[in-house]
Amino acid sequence: MQREFTSNDVIALTGITARQLQWWDERGIVAPGRQGRRRIYSWDELVTAAVICQLRRRGFSLQRMRKVIGFLQQEFGTNLAATVSASSEYHLLTDGTYLYLRTSARQVVDLIKNARQPMFDICLSDEVRRVRAEIQARKKTAVSERVRSLRRTRRA
Repeated sequence: MQREFTSNDVIALTGITARQLQWWDERGIVAPGRQGRRRIYSWDELVTAAVICQLRRRGFSLQRMRKVIGFLQQEFGTNLAATVSASSEYHLLTDGTYLYLRTSARQVVDLIKNARQPMFDICLSDEVRRVRAEIQARKKTAVSERVRSLRRTRRA
């Protein structure tokens, strides 16, 4: 699996605009490493950007997302990418207005039982799987193109 991603990779995989990505970097929402002037994103930073994009599409404000990211880091010592990974013991839940953190199956039952309105479990792990699958597909395409190019070169 690819471990470093350029800004163009993140834009292609998440659908975010270059300006949004730059703004998020300036505000410290998703802060990549640097190689000279180039921004280089880790897997966790890519996943964080993808999950934030998904939640933004569902109507959550960026301010609320910043609070979630800060809360996860401060209270649990984890980041958004780790929280939504398939093997995580933490999961994000929403009732359409608020985001909740599920730390155990029992806690989810209690939240739903005590909720005054229906609650939706948004499977953010699907976003992680989607990004991973797209990266795999890009690799296969790149390899296939190289093989075709080599075959054409040999024939000539």
